[in-house]
Amino acid sequence: MPRTKEQYEEMRNATRQKIQSAGMRLFVQKGFGSTNVQDIADAAGISIGLLYRHYKTKDSLFNELVEFALNGLTQIIQTFEDADSPKKLMTQFVDEIYHDMQEGEELANLLILMNQLFFSGDGANRKQAEVLEVNGRLLRSTAALIKKGQESGDFRSGDAHEMAVLFYSALQGLADMKVIMKNNFVMPSPSVLTLFLFKEGE
Repeated sequence: MPRTKEQYEEMRNATRQKIQSAGMRLFVQKGFGSTNVQDIADAAGISIGLLYRHYKTKDSLFNELVEFALNGLTQIIQTFEDADSPKKLMTQFVDEIYHDMQEGEELANLLILMNQLFFSGDGANRKQAEVLEVNGRLLRSTAALIKKGQESGDFRSGDAHEMAVLFYSALQGLADMKVIMKNNFVMPSPSVLTLFLFKEGE
């Protein structure tokens, strides 16, 4: 029987997901500059011709992955800006990060991919300004959330912006360690990740 339009769309989406997963792994492991389209096609288990039907260049694939990460950050920013309970929201956020880092590699890879944007070729550099702008908004919204938690008495005192920087720096470092250490990596518990933030006994 001939395939339906929906079946073709499912096959197309499955192929794109294979390419995206393969591209992300290789960009993280080898770097953007050392990865070529043949590497990606081989890792995805498809022909290079099929890859080109989905992505004309490795730059377009890289930029789509960065866009995916940016959309996720934008959603986090919106959630932080609309927060009623800073401690509850931060607890949920850290729990999600913990489970994502424990159960898979996607979050760690995305964090490293965002960093690689600043060490890649000209094709990727076009996204740098957008990434800087979104990261700036994320820091500001997180600092505002921390300040709100300090005012409610749930968070420790201190410079809210510095605390936000420390938090994301820790996550970035943990992502690097996860990729480097592989199966030997142990993700710190949510209580450790929030030790500097939540007041003792809370």
